[in-house]
Amino acid sequence: MSKILFITAPYHCWGVQVVGTWPPLHLAYLAGAASDTGHEARIFDAMNKRLSFDDIRAEIERFQPDIVMTLDYLPVTGAISTATVPYALRILNIAKEICGQTVTLLGGPHPTFMYEEILEDHGNRVDYIITGEPEQTLKKLLAALSGNGDPKAVKGIAYREGERILYTGRQPHIEDLDSLKPAWHLLDWEDYNYLVAPYGRMASILTSRGCDMECAFCSQRMFWREDWRCRKPEKVVEEMEHLIGDYGVSFFTLIDAYPTKHRERWELFLDLVIERKLGVHLLIETRVEDIIRDADILHKYRDAGIIHVYLGAESADKDVLGSLNKGTSFEQNKHALDLLREAGIITEASFMIGFPTETWDSIDNTIASAIYLNPDIAVFPVVTPMPFTPIHAQMKDRIRVFDYAKYNLVCPIIEPYQMTMAEITQALGKCYMTFYSNKMQEIVEMEDGFKRKYLLSAFMLMMKDHGDNFDFEGADMERMKERMKKVA
Repeated sequence: MSKILFITAPYHCWGVQVVGTWPPLHLAYLAGAASDTGHEARIFDAMNKRLSFDDIRAEIERFQPDIVMTLDYLPVTGAISTATVPYALRILNIAKEICGQTVTLLGGPHPTFMYEEILEDHGNRVDYIITGEPEQTLKKLLAALSGNGDPKAVKGIAYREGERILYTGRQPHIEDLDSLKPAWHLLDWEDYNYLVAPYGRMASILTSRGCDMECAFCSQRMFWREDWRCRKPEKVVEEMEHLIGDYGVSFFTLIDAYPTKHRERWELFLDLVIERKLGVHLLIETRVEDIIRDADILHKYRDAGIIHVYLGAESADKDVLGSLNKGTSFEQNKHALDLLREAGIITEASFMIGFPTETWDSIDNTIASAIYLNPDIAVFPVVTPMPFTPIHAQMKDRIRVFDYAKYNLVCPIIEPYQMTMAEITQALGKCYMTFYSNKMQEIVEMEDGFKRKYLLSAFMLMMKDHGDNFDFEGADMERMKERMKKVA
């Protein structure tokens, strides 16, 4: 039996981490797989505990693991997980410094596609990169490392042998996702909380894996090999009841890339949650066209506890939407947001900025579009061409930043033809300040209740922790904060 330590990277950036702390579900699944095969597993969540590399070093020295594994991980879908790669590699280097015999493992989307780049650098002390869906590969690799076979014969891994980099080929996908059992008991549940009113213990759950959409900026379709698989709704609800009863969870985030793909299955899930009277709040991300499809059952979304839906509007420009392969239109975005508003569900939408063709006029158009579409919450991610996505090839000649730690959807990576990168940072601040200055009047006039309290709480968190990423003018920021306090 081996001792295996799973570690999250101590990475932080402005964004989803501002409003809550999510359990590292990906590591909980891996720890469950390790435990299933008789190994002693431990999870050290340095990210959500706000710990340092020194703390990680101390934990490795304390536990003395035979194996250390980490992922390029961020909460929710992991679409921007590239930013954590330098931190993940540093963790594995620390493990090797403590004990050269420790086996180091790395997984996740970025390592899956960029294993050659990682392994070519001999400063990265990675023994094996687990590519693709990791649980089954990990089980087989652990068995081989324990003497039951050759580790280099396990499908789904990449490794270095002298100056050669070898890849063993794809591991077949797991057919029954319900056979996977997250090691919930290895998490420190007091660390996971949703910080937006009405507040509460937060859990991440998975109801499906994969996506067959063709968004040019996302890795989901590629990582899951255009394969979409789902769990049984009954099993998901049983898991929710377990987390509610044993760990006091009151907020759930569905971290699926595409949870609503099959309407019949999705409606059954909603019906079961309503029938069981779970009394929890759910947050989801889904597709605009599915909201339109489900117009007649959006009351079930609300009755099941879905309070917050995130949609990727991305742009009002038809050419930009076309280049992103979103498969939706500005008119569809408007329709979906209006439907959700009518159903009493809080909406969040994203609007990308920082394209090679960006100008101050297009920035102003993005702001005007966000105000017109009028989601309750707007976010303005900076377009970030991950090195394994289709838009990377489209924008390669405009990339000016190669430090992956900055690939976080906040730092400008591309230099537009007619703007400087510094101006993109200024534009980011302008987007947020203009949208939320406009939104505050709506909040002032809103009837006091759940939605008003929720939005004010979320806005205060966003403004409090804007960090150094936005070029907000101090006086404007203070006026915004004071206005929010008065409204509250």
